[in-house]
Amino acid sequence: MNTEREIELFVPGRLCLFGEHSDWAGTNKTMNADIVPGCAIVTGIEQGIYGKASASEKFTVESTLPEYQGEFFECEMDMTKLKNAARGGGFFSYVAGVASYMCEWYHVGGIRLCITKMDLPMKSGLSSSAAICVMVARAFNIIYDLHLNTMGVMNIAYWGEQRTPSRCGRLDQACAFGVNPVSMVFDGNEIDVDRITVKYPLYYVFADLMAGKDTVKILADLNRAYPFAHNEKETALHEALGEDNAKITDLAKKYISEGNSEKLGELMISAQKLFDEKVAPMCPEELTSPVLHETLNDEKIKSLTYGGKGVGSQGDGTVQFLAKDEETQKQLVDYLENVKGMRTFALTLKPKKAIRKAIIPVAGFGTRLYPETRGVKKEFCPVVDYDGLLKPGILVLLEELEKAEIEQICLILNREEQAYYEDFFFKPISQEHYNKLNDSMKRYEKKIGKIASKLTFVYQDEQKGFGHAVYQAKEFAAGESVLLLLGDTIYSSNSNIPCTVQLIDAYEKYGQSMIAVSNVPLDKVGNFGIFSGVWEDKEETILKLTRIEEKPSSTLAKEYLSVASRKNPENYFGAFGAYVITNEVFDRLDEAIEKNLTNAKGEIELTDALAYVSKNSGMYACLIDGTSYDLGNPESYRAAVASFGKKD
Repeated sequence: MNTEREIELFVPGRLCLFGEHSDWAGTNKTMNADIVPGCAIVTGIEQGIYGKASASEKFTVESTLPEYQGEFFECEMDMTKLKNAARGGGFFSYVAGVASYMCEWYHVGGIRLCITKMDLPMKSGLSSSAAICVMVARAFNIIYDLHLNTMGVMNIAYWGEQRTPSRCGRLDQACAFGVNPVSMVFDGNEIDVDRITVKYPLYYVFADLMAGKDTVKILADLNRAYPFAHNEKETALHEALGEDNAKITDLAKKYISEGNSEKLGELMISAQKLFDEKVAPMCPEELTSPVLHETLNDEKIKSLTYGGKGVGSQGDGTVQFLAKDEETQKQLVDYLENVKGMRTFALTLKPKKAIRKAIIPVAGFGTRLYPETRGVKKEFCPVVDYDGLLKPGILVLLEELEKAEIEQICLILNREEQAYYEDFFFKPISQEHYNKLNDSMKRYEKKIGKIASKLTFVYQDEQKGFGHAVYQAKEFAAGESVLLLLGDTIYSSNSNIPCTVQLIDAYEKYGQSMIAVSNVPLDKVGNFGIFSGVWEDKEETILKLTRIEEKPSSTLAKEYLSVASRKNPENYFGAFGAYVITNEVFDRLDEAIEKNLTNAKGEIELTDALAYVSKNSGMYACLIDGTSYDLGNPESYRAAVASFGKKD
């Protein structure tokens, strides 16, 4: 448990891009099977709630913010008392609702939560209440090691808020997924969430219309049409929140993934038109929305945007626009704030992909391959590739990076070994030998030159462990997330997607450090770093990590590191030999070197840095559909030579 330290937390507000009201509408499928499941596209925003939390005997929430004027909430971890506080309403009812749920269903102590900053506007359709509920649920999860995935935290936040007078919809807690768009489907009591990968920047602006709306009345009027429609207006509402909305959200997901801003803006206009025609007539007093429509029809705004629409329950609450680019986004913010007098925020959905660089430590002597390594570096031991060519293992690995479209590659080596690499990659073969090559081999010789143009060398002058070697590339990484591979490992994918591309795709989707893993038999766990966690996706390919152990005993692994799946109740996942690491990992390695945080052998371990970042910021593991071959010891090298490169 993390009961002896203070943790820092941030939870963003959420913006419903498409599909407002479909969350509660879709839950009515439990009573009317003809209702089409609700669908929504939701994203966290850059504004939110910040806090610090630590373990405590009681449940206490306080704030240093002036708007709270020193008020705080404190209650014993007693389910009945917390439920009563939740029913009482007000801001603190939300935190009490979540704490009451934790108290009822989990054996936990209390927490002390201090809200240190809030730049999220209240009552503007951006779910500040859901954000604080998620923050409380996340604090309990981290402090008491509850091993909940993001969906688990989201569900607890939802049921906690249901204990308050708020009665929010299911999409509000999408803020648990961070500043990342997600697709949500609401099918009765079932909910599915799928992260959407953003390939190109999308420049949103949203603004408080400063006019107000009665959300309670809007929801009450719309709910009269459910679970069964009794007239044309109610039937039209079912269509709008059902099949019409499903078509729109499917297109929205496609356009976001493609980065098609123009089509996405047009879709926003279409969605607003649909809302006005089929939803607004159910509550004309609130949904005629004169301020919203005046703003949407402003010619100045139209010239700066591809489209716009209302937010949340709609009405004259909040408006969102998709600006044409970064410059028009700034102009729109300025216009809405200084001319229209609205409180305005910018939101840029950015591609998570920033993997342009890879680092490969190759400084080891290769003791296990002695005496071969007296004359040949271990990463140059040959294997036959799928194209039938006999290649050094390092060249097979570098070709993998070609497939992953890596632009720069840093090799970490001993200074005296640079000549070895320069001779192979930069020294051309003699004209006599070149002339003996057939045409395909001549083309491959040029390919080696192309690969060589991407190489950079850095040096590990002291052998202080794998983590120390990786740290030497910090300047090369320059703050970017980078792909880290082992110099004596090669990969074979079971599909047409290379193993490193599978890993990078997972990183793009989740945006945090990502470790490639594969299944390891229990009797082999002592040979690997072992990663344990909870499944984050329904396909059971992504783990949200809860524990990392370097070469554990089988007893420890069986007791603490096993992960159940639908196919097998007991799985152990070991390092595959590929990582996407963020700058936080380099920062932790820096601290370990400065403070001499070493293992029993006096080495700086990468696993320790990964475990630290996982605990503090979160980290994922990706189960790779493929096989990694360790070329660094005789037994595994023999297996690689026997099976790698053979086509089915």
